[in-house]
Amino acid sequence: MITLTGKGTFQPGDSEEVTGGGTWQTFSPPDAKGVRTSTGKGTYRVTRLVRFDPAPGFQGTNVIDNIGNGTLNDNQAGLAYFRITYSDGSKGVLVVSCHLNGGPAVINGMLTPPASPATIFEGSTASKGFVDYWSHVGPVGGVDGGRNLFHILPEGED
Repeated sequence: MITLTGKGTFQPGDSEEVTGGGTWQTFSPPDAKGVRTSTGKGTYRVTRLVRFDPAPGFQGTNVIDNIGNGTLNDNQAGLAYFRITYSDGSKGVLVVSCHLNGGPAVINGMLTPPASPATIFEGSTASKGFVDYWSHVGPVGGVDGGRNLFHILPEGED
């Protein structure tokens, strides 16, 4: 298992225009008691955008979002692939997937915009050297983690 934290920016269509990184920590498989042991930790740096595919869907209004204009209109579902370099010298690929949880629902007689298709997962996966940590853990209610959100911002706005 690997855990990653971080943030960054990228310019869709420009593989060199990326920033970001964060921390990583790897763990052993659980022992007989279900306990995992840390096997390494450090930082990582995003070095390249490999691909970004926007996806349909709208964000529900039950989300507090302080990025962009605050209206949730700049949110974008999608799938992004990044090349990353770990602080121990290994390299890998970070896959970030964003599922927006809009409707469809009728609230006060109004139809809310639809959510992203169920085929889009919420979360991230990563490889590190020859190991692919492909099994993602989705978000858990009441826990601040396991969530991603892409914002499409006007040129020059961070």
